[in-house]
Amino acid sequence: MESFPDSTQTGPSAPSVADDPALGLSIRAKMEILGAVLLGMFLSALDQTIVGPVLPKIVSDLHGSDVYTWAVTIYLLTSTVTVPIYGKLSDLYGRKPILMIGITLFLAGSALSGLSAEMWQLVLFRGIQGLGAGALFPIALAIIGDLFTPAERGKYQGLFGLVFGVAFLAGPAIGGFLTDTFSWHAIFYVNLPIGAVALAVIWRLLPNIKHTERVGRIDFAGVITLTLGLVPVLVGFTVAENSAQGFTDPWFWGWVAIGLVFLAIFVWVERRSPEPVIPLRLFRNRTFSASMLAIFFATFGFGAVIIFLPLYFLIVQGVSYTQSGYQLLPFMFGLILASIASGQIVARTGRYKPVILVGLALLIVGMALMTQLRADTDSIVLAAWMFVAGLGVGPTFAVFTIIVQNAVDFKDLGAATSDLTLFRQIGTTVGIAAAFSLFRLNFTWDLIREQLAAAGVPAPFISATPPPGFDPGAITNVSNSGGGFDFLNAIPEPTRSQIIDGLHRALTIAIGNSIWLGVIASGIALVAAFGLREIPLRRTQQSAAANHAAGEAKAEAEADARAAGREAGRPVQPRPAAD
Repeated sequence: MESFPDSTQTGPSAPSVADDPALGLSIRAKMEILGAVLLGMFLSALDQTIVGPVLPKIVSDLHGSDVYTWAVTIYLLTSTVTVPIYGKLSDLYGRKPILMIGITLFLAGSALSGLSAEMWQLVLFRGIQGLGAGALFPIALAIIGDLFTPAERGKYQGLFGLVFGVAFLAGPAIGGFLTDTFSWHAIFYVNLPIGAVALAVIWRLLPNIKHTERVGRIDFAGVITLTLGLVPVLVGFTVAENSAQGFTDPWFWGWVAIGLVFLAIFVWVERRSPEPVIPLRLFRNRTFSASMLAIFFATFGFGAVIIFLPLYFLIVQGVSYTQSGYQLLPFMFGLILASIASGQIVARTGRYKPVILVGLALLIVGMALMTQLRADTDSIVLAAWMFVAGLGVGPTFAVFTIIVQNAVDFKDLGAATSDLTLFRQIGTTVGIAAAFSLFRLNFTWDLIREQLAAAGVPAPFISATPPPGFDPGAITNVSNSGGGFDFLNAIPEPTRSQIIDGLHRALTIAIGNSIWLGVIASGIALVAAFGLREIPLRRTQQSAAANHAAGEAKAEAEADARAAGREAGRPVQPRPAAD
C-alpha cells in the first residue's frame, strides 16, 4: 500500500490512508485522476450512442436480423449483472485494479467487436464489452467519492450528467462520420485511444486502498445467485419489450419467475454472508432505502421519454436515425444544465433534499406536458416540454450519488454506489418495457380507424379487414420511407396523405397516453424522496458513526492522559484535533 504525507499521524482522530485515499494528493493530481475517470465513464456512454444509430447497418451486413435484439440485450445483461459485483470487489481489493480490469475488458470487447465477421461474434464480443462496462460507472463514481469529501463532491458529481450529454451529442455524429468515411468497424476502434489514455493516468496516479482483513471473504454464493436472479429478470423484460403480447407473454412470466426464485435464494445467502455482495444492512438506513426507491422510479419514469420521443421523430417527422438523436437536444441541454447546477447548489448550501424534490416535481411537470403530444404539436412547444423534463432528470444524475455516499460508512462506499447504479439501470429497463407494453395496448385498431376517419380517409379504406401489409407493429419500427408504409405505394393521392395523417394522429395519441405511466412512476419517486433524511454533508471521509466513535475514543484517551498526568503530578494539555 502506498503511503502519503501526513498519513502516519498518531492519535485516535488522525485519519489514515485507508480512511481517506486522497490524503497527500495535490489538487492537480486529483483533477488528473478525475479527468481519467470521466474518460472511462465517457467510453461507456459514447459506446451506447455511437453504436445505436449504426446497429441496423451492422446487423444487415452480418445477416443477423433474426438475433438483432441480442446485440443490445447481451450488453445490457452483462453490464447490469456485474455492477454490484464490481462495486463490492472495489471495496475489498481497491478501486484501481478493478477499474483497470473493467476498462481493459471493455477495450478488448471493443477491438473484437470491430473484427466481427459474423453475427454470433458480434453478440459474444458485445457481451465482453458489457462485462467491462459494468465497472465503469459505479467505480468511477466511487473514486470521486474517494477523492472528495461529501461536502466537496457536489462540485464534481454534476459532471456525470455532462459526460452523458457530450456522449449523446457526439456519438451519432462520430458514428455516422466513421461509418460513411471508413466502415462500421471503425466505431468500435475509436474507444481504444481514449481508453489507453484513461488507463495510463489511472495506473500512474490513482492510489489503491484495499482492506487486507477482508479480501479473503468474497461471497461467491452471493455472486452466483445474484447473477442467476438478475439475468432471467432482465431477459424477461426484454422479451416483454419486443413481444407483441407485452406483459401477457408467457415467456415473460416464465423468465421473471425463475429470476425471482434465485433472487429469494440470494437474499437468504446474503443474510448469512460475512461480506455480502449487496450488504442488506444498508437498507435499514432510511436515506439509503429512500434513494434506491426514488432512483428506480425516476429512471422508470423518464425511460418512456427516452424510447418514445425518437419514435415520434422517426415516424411523424420522418427524420433519419441520426437526426432523431439531435432532436432531443433540448432535453439533453436541460439535463446537463440541471446536473451541473444541482451539484453546485448542494456543494454551496449543504442541502440536497429540496434539490431532489424540485427536480422530481419538474420531471412530473415535463412528462405531464408531453402526454399532450400530438402529430401537429409545434416543435418549439415540444422543445420547451423536453427542456423542463431534462431539468427534472439532471439532479437524479448528480445528487443521489452524493446522498448515498454521505449516508453510508466509507468502507461500504463502493457497494452503495454500485447499488445505486444497479437500481438506476434496472429501473430504466423495466420502465422501457412497461411503456412499450402500455403503448401496444393503446395503439389499437379502434383508435387507428377513429383517427383515419378524422383525417378524412374514405370509408372503403376504413374497414374491419385492414389493407394488405397494413401492420401497426411494423409501422412503429420504421420511418415513412418504407417498411410498414409500403402498402401505401398502391394508394393514390390524396388518400395516401390522409392515411398517413390518420396514422400519425393515432400514433401520437397512443404515445401521449403511454407517457402517463412515466408521470405516475415519477410521482412515486417524489413520494419516496420525501423519506430522505437530510444528513449534514461530512467534511471528512468517515461516516457520522465513525466520527462519533473516533470522538469517543479521543475523549477517552484524553481522560486517560489527564489521569496519568495527575498521578505524575504534572498538567497534561489535550492534543489538538486533527482537521
